[in-house]
Amino acid sequence: MGFLNPLLLFGLAAAAIPIVVHLFNFRRPQRVDFSTLRFLREIEATAMRRVRIRQWLLLALRTLAILFLVLAFARPTRTADAGVFEEGAARSLVLVLDNSRSMTLRDAQGALIDQARTLGAAVVEATGSGDERVLLPVARPAESRVVPYQTAGPVLDAIAATPALAGAEALTAAVARAGSVLDGAVHPRREIVVVSDLQAATFTDSASARLPDDVDVTLLPLGARAQVNTAVTDVRVVSRIVEPGRPVQVEATVVRYGGRPGTVGAALLLDGERVAETAVDVIPGEPVRVPFTVTPPARGWLGGEVRIEADGAEWDDARYFALRVPPPPRVLVVRGDGQRADLVTLALGVAAESGGLALNEIAEGALPGADLDAYDAVVLVGPSSLGDPGRLASLVASGGGVLAFPGDATDALNPLLAALGAGRVDGAAGESGGDVLGTTTDLDLDHPLFAGVFDAARPTPESIDLRKIARYRPGGADETTLIATQTGTPLLQEIRRGEGSVLLFGVAPDLGWSDLPQRGLFVPLLYRAAAYLAAGSSVADTGELVAREGGTIRVDGVESGAALRLVGPDGVTLTPLQRTVPGAVVLDVGDAVARAGLYRVVQGDRTLRVVAVNEDARESDPAALDPGEAARRLEAITGRPVRVVDGAAGLAADGDPAGLPLWTVFLALALACLVAETLVTTRRRPAPSE
Repeated sequence: MGFLNPLLLFGLAAAAIPIVVHLFNFRRPQRVDFSTLRFLREIEATAMRRVRIRQWLLLALRTLAILFLVLAFARPTRTADAGVFEEGAARSLVLVLDNSRSMTLRDAQGALIDQARTLGAAVVEATGSGDERVLLPVARPAESRVVPYQTAGPVLDAIAATPALAGAEALTAAVARAGSVLDGAVHPRREIVVVSDLQAATFTDSASARLPDDVDVTLLPLGARAQVNTAVTDVRVVSRIVEPGRPVQVEATVVRYGGRPGTVGAALLLDGERVAETAVDVIPGEPVRVPFTVTPPARGWLGGEVRIEADGAEWDDARYFALRVPPPPRVLVVRGDGQRADLVTLALGVAAESGGLALNEIAEGALPGADLDAYDAVVLVGPSSLGDPGRLASLVASGGGVLAFPGDATDALNPLLAALGAGRVDGAAGESGGDVLGTTTDLDLDHPLFAGVFDAARPTPESIDLRKIARYRPGGADETTLIATQTGTPLLQEIRRGEGSVLLFGVAPDLGWSDLPQRGLFVPLLYRAAAYLAAGSSVADTGELVAREGGTIRVDGVESGAALRLVGPDGVTLTPLQRTVPGAVVLDVGDAVARAGLYRVVQGDRTLRVVAVNEDARESDPAALDPGEAARRLEAITGRPVRVVDGAAGLAADGDPAGLPLWTVFLALALACLVAETLVTTRRRPAPSE
């Protein structure tokens, strides 16, 4: 029970007045002369008992009358037990309206979002004339404001205009936000009403959101049947090496939630053109990986999407991705003193002549003065000294790569390996031009380095004869053997660090060490190694954002002058906050990016990159919690009991006295006490017996 005028409770001290009057009788007794006291003594015992009973009764009635009057003027209300939709004291009410994407689904009563608007309007219409009302959608439009209204009209208009949007916060977080709104409520009676389909994905936030003890929570569930939805939940570029005119592997993930197994059509579009399609057999609850092969026509940024047949939730029938076909790799060949690098430069020069890469060669002594930031990959051919190995390690960590061949001084590569946290080279086995020590055995054919290199008819190359090989002992770094040998020492080892990698050969590019330069694998292996190392994380870094959540985008190749603009799929242009970092500009994109699709980062007339914006895949699963379970989770998080009301049928509470204003009860009791006190006071005393 609460009081609307709690300060008047100090008036309860007035209840002491009748007690003081009773204890201190201020009337002075009168002296009356009697001829004899014999008859008074006869009735003394009976009369005194009646007088004491009458005095105590009057004391109790007068004291209770004062107490009840003070309590009535303090206006008590039953806030703890009063229902949300019952009449009573004025309240401050926050309506949490679920307008997440799952509310676009339908059941026998129509679209869930329409049902939510109808039920939310019924809640607002059930409020009283003195109530305060606040609408709090879980997916807030960019222009929305949290405003308390003293009349129902503006709230009803806002409910009718609330659309289903992406970027909804967890329902538990919305309830916590509603509690914060009620901190500034004008009425002591505070209530939160939640209208939702109880999608299980919206209850993932388990952070505590304790509500005050005087806040009531009511849950109004929607949805009369299990929903079925098929969605594209993920798209990723599998190929690490992306070149124009060469096949690129793209993989999509399709999931069916609920329903029965079936087949859906899926298509991949690249820059708006359908380039691949397939049929997907889906099983409820099991993600299906769908491979596509596309061939990018040119270098630069391309926008793509994977789309399936439309269903009841069209917003997740497509998922967007960005594909970067990088410019030709910039490769620096460092020739060790007294070492042969002609076979390496010859192999890479073939690709350079066709525009496949940009090649530069320097001697070992020029390495300390070389600007490594101007290159994507560095090829070390038998160096005897690396100068500062930390510079090469930084190149690798930032997304570049190093291709290393040993030379006569096989331990010269150890400082670089130590800087990467890798193993070390302990000398060499065999002699240059000597007998064959062994041959190659296993190749990691699943590695991107070998994708498309071998013919389907001959999936593995001929073995390579080894005469001399550096004895590399792997360390604790992230390493993989790509080509193994009979000697137990790898012919080709990948060492990953940060965003880049090092490819370490066990032999020099010299026929005295092995016959690798004579094999058909040599030229394509070197070119793909350079392209693979130069790619770094550029293919994976597609700049994907989640709608209405924002994020940051790194943009390279920005010229000084004009600001960068973000152009959406509908042609709307945004100018996000931007800050300059070494070698790039970072865009801080807020929640204004609300529509899924492909966005272009533009400076002047140039498109610098493409950004894919997708909706949160977790919203695609329409599975709902049982109302009782949802209430238990909210109770655990808020610390308050949660009442579940079954739709509009629970809005009325006719005849329930819990919502009556209690001040009228106390006023009636006070009047009853005063009437009784009057009757006792004026009651005629019985005449004495003759």
